[in-house]
Amino acid sequence: MKLNISMFRKLLLLLVLVCSITISQAQEKTVTGTVTDANDGMGIPGVSIVVKGTTVGTSTDIDGKFTISVDANATIIYSFVGYRPQEVLVGNQTQINIILSVETENLSEVVVIGYGTVKKEDKTGSVSSVSSKDFNKGNITSPQDLLVGKSAGVVITSAGGAPGSGSTIRIRGGSSFNASNDPLIIVDGMPIESVGNNVSGSSNALSFINPNDIETFTVLKDASSTAIYGSRASNGVILITTKKGKKGSPLKVNYSGSVSVASAIDYIDVFSGDQVRKIANENRNLYDAVNYDKLGTENTDWQKEIFRTAISHDHNLAFSGSKKNLPYRVSLGYTDQNGILQTSEMQRTTGTLNLNPSFFNDALKVNMNAKFMMTNNNFGDDGAIGSAISMDPTQPIKDGNTNSDGYYQWQNYGANLGTPNPVEQAKAVNNKADVYRFVGNLKLNYTLPFVTGMQANLNLATDYAKSDGQNNRPTTSPSTLVPSAWGKLSDYTAKNKNNLLDFYLNYKKEFNTDHRLDVTAGYSWQHFEREDTNYTRSIEDADHPLQVDNDTASETENYLVSFFGRMNYALMNKYLFTGTFRYDGSSRFSEDNRWGFFPSAAFAWKMHEESFLKDVDVVSNLKLRLGWGITGQQDISDNDYPYQAQYITSQQGYYYPINGSFIPTLRPNTYDPDIKWEETTTQNIAVDFGFLNNRINGTIDYYFRETKNLLNNVTIPSGSNFSNRLYTNVGSLENKGIEVSLNVVAISTPDMSLNIGLNYTHNENKLTKLLLTDDPEYIGVTEGGGMTGVRQITRVGEAAHSFFVNSQVYDANGKPIEGLYDDLAGNGGVISGDNANKYIYHNPTPEDIFGISARFNYKKFDMSTSLRANIGNYVLNQVAAGASYDQMQQIGYWKNMPTYLGETNFVKRQFTSDYFIQNASFLKMDNLSAGYTFDKFAGKDINARVSFTVQNVFTITKYDGLDPEVDGGVDDNFYPRPRTFTMGVNLTF
Repeated sequence: MKLNISMFRKLLLLLVLVCSITISQAQEKTVTGTVTDANDGMGIPGVSIVVKGTTVGTSTDIDGKFTISVDANATIIYSFVGYRPQEVLVGNQTQINIILSVETENLSEVVVIGYGTVKKEDKTGSVSSVSSKDFNKGNITSPQDLLVGKSAGVVITSAGGAPGSGSTIRIRGGSSFNASNDPLIIVDGMPIESVGNNVSGSSNALSFINPNDIETFTVLKDASSTAIYGSRASNGVILITTKKGKKGSPLKVNYSGSVSVASAIDYIDVFSGDQVRKIANENRNLYDAVNYDKLGTENTDWQKEIFRTAISHDHNLAFSGSKKNLPYRVSLGYTDQNGILQTSEMQRTTGTLNLNPSFFNDALKVNMNAKFMMTNNNFGDDGAIGSAISMDPTQPIKDGNTNSDGYYQWQNYGANLGTPNPVEQAKAVNNKADVYRFVGNLKLNYTLPFVTGMQANLNLATDYAKSDGQNNRPTTSPSTLVPSAWGKLSDYTAKNKNNLLDFYLNYKKEFNTDHRLDVTAGYSWQHFEREDTNYTRSIEDADHPLQVDNDTASETENYLVSFFGRMNYALMNKYLFTGTFRYDGSSRFSEDNRWGFFPSAAFAWKMHEESFLKDVDVVSNLKLRLGWGITGQQDISDNDYPYQAQYITSQQGYYYPINGSFIPTLRPNTYDPDIKWEETTTQNIAVDFGFLNNRINGTIDYYFRETKNLLNNVTIPSGSNFSNRLYTNVGSLENKGIEVSLNVVAISTPDMSLNIGLNYTHNENKLTKLLLTDDPEYIGVTEGGGMTGVRQITRVGEAAHSFFVNSQVYDANGKPIEGLYDDLAGNGGVISGDNANKYIYHNPTPEDIFGISARFNYKKFDMSTSLRANIGNYVLNQVAAGASYDQMQQIGYWKNMPTYLGETNFVKRQFTSDYFIQNASFLKMDNLSAGYTFDKFAGKDINARVSFTVQNVFTITKYDGLDPEVDGGVDDNFYPRPRTFTMGVNLTF
């Protein structure tokens, strides 16, 4: 049959018309339906309904109804905050009704606690968890910096901006005065050495952990959650969990790298060379005329000479997945961080291995962790920071003096009088250390076949650290010399060992639907060993004999043996009861005081499960928590045998002549055979809440902590114990406060989300006893003295380390009158800076602390930021207090001064004036980060994210110094925190 052109055209048009109708019908297929809540059957308004793989979508109305036009082959995604998302293939359906179940992941997610885990909804203690998605961003080499500002009640203050520097961590204010206030830190089940026992040559006890390997931080804050760690838990517990491979996952390769540029934000304002010469000429009555010819002609800015723009880089490579029944994760990391102070730097190599096989149909689960770190530290000399402020700006950096390697130095530098050349001080030092550390553990979890619900757990762990370091100075250097010697050579070594054995049984059982029981009981053994050597001497040559300043070696150890248990009981999934105990034995105490019992109890009531709230849609979570417990602190000194008698080397000058040599004598040291650990009792009441399907959720905690058996140095009758001072348990202190955490999902759409986190802490610290008996004449424990005078005090009824100063008198113009203070003691006349005329004026601890974080996503673009605010903290600005005209010229040399001197015009330094106690409240933006994610990067199966982060973005404060965040409250030229710009890339294969 012939087909003419006309007929062909008609058939073709008919075919096109049929296809068009079919396609049109497929694209315009109308689907209607209702989305309801699985609990109450009510329609859910605002549910996001999106065609998978497209931007086509709609949302449900107030009754949960929707209408959408889709292809029959399309898949529709239904999602709403607080509910589990669902995906449905359209097919031939024109009506699709969806039932969404409440997403309980936020509440049922597992939270790590002591010797186990618990669902978030079932926790009874004050526990906060911060996961990797909420960590601080940027060039972060210290793990604790990830947590700064993220958890209420946790204050982390870095020691400064040096590479890899450590931090002071305080949870709920700390519980001690003389003993350690550091929390117990546990990494993957291994309690590590306290910060105070960190191996020599390492400035950060946590530096062995690569921040990129951390999955979560869990902070245990109240005694009901920490008492299971007994005599080490009074200052809280931080549990660090590292990343692991997941069962059934394919191989995933992840690379993250970054390049950072850091620079000083500002410098201390000091006088220029021209200004120093002018001040010298205008105040000739103050200075020795013979020294005027020693003023130079330069205008050297010494601070700019010792600081630099520092470029750093960081690289991390991780392989994770599962090979048959063996989940694994392997990672390698390398960090090269340069400090902004000349020569300061750190290179660190890390490696981790995590294997999680299971055997016998998952009856035996194995978790093996191994972490290795090798760090090369160059600490430089941060003393150059103070020298750069004091060094005479009229002098050159170099003058060709061969006696000082070409650097300008004062002629009397050998007597340690003249300020050393800060550039030489920073560059000539050889202050380096190599640190090696291995932390590993093997966990076995076996489900016993003969007892349903019973599991046996064994944890074997070891922590080994070794360091070799030196702090040397050439003969041409004037700084930090061995007294009256030729140069300085100082070598030191250290070795720390920490071995652990934990064994415990866990039994879980549900009795019908109303009773749930979880019981844990076990045994723990831990052994710490420490070895140190130090050899400091002069450089020996034909003209200079060897002079030894220090040649010491020490070796010590201590043990902890413990029995512990916990019971969790849930009644009708509404009423939760927890009881824990730990029976601790520590070798640091005599047999009479070696063992201690540390119990705790907690109760929680899920009010939202009650009938009177069950039908209140707006309330998704409401829980009342009550807790009580006793914890201890056995890290009371650097002496592992404080209860034993010992002899120590006498002070310099007490020698006995033997065969022409003078041998130092030994003398008995004071000791208390009945010394014991400090003990803290904590009461906690809290409310956990969640509204609008937990789009708004948070916690409010109130706590009261009382520490007894507080350690203090007290006066005792002379001769009763070889001295009139004894370190013993005599005091008590209190901490009470409020913590608030709030998380808000402000925006949640398929393309856009905004999460905001807020936390607030208010803590009050007060000493209630410091002596064996009350003494109204007892002034308290003073701090300072010598050249700077007593400036801080710990006194009953006041906060620890409060400022203790003279009340400055001012003239009619509001200017401080030099040396004139209020006559608080009633002595009459012009009052000097004696303690009788001092008073307590503020303290370094902030009254209120705020943390703010936000995370925003729009399609593939993301932004995040973290801010912190401290309110009510004060700082002694010692840099300003040391500024006076008479200090600009010393015996044979000139010095510079901060321009604060122009505000006071003090001729002599006034270290104890309250004029220099300054309000250091601040608002800081710690970081601001932006990133973009590329799917199928370069056409490959690679996801890529590029990011740009600024750290230390801004600080708003009234404080006059460089930085209001000063650990301890005395600002005396610490290593400044730089502003850092980081460009990063993350690739996932």
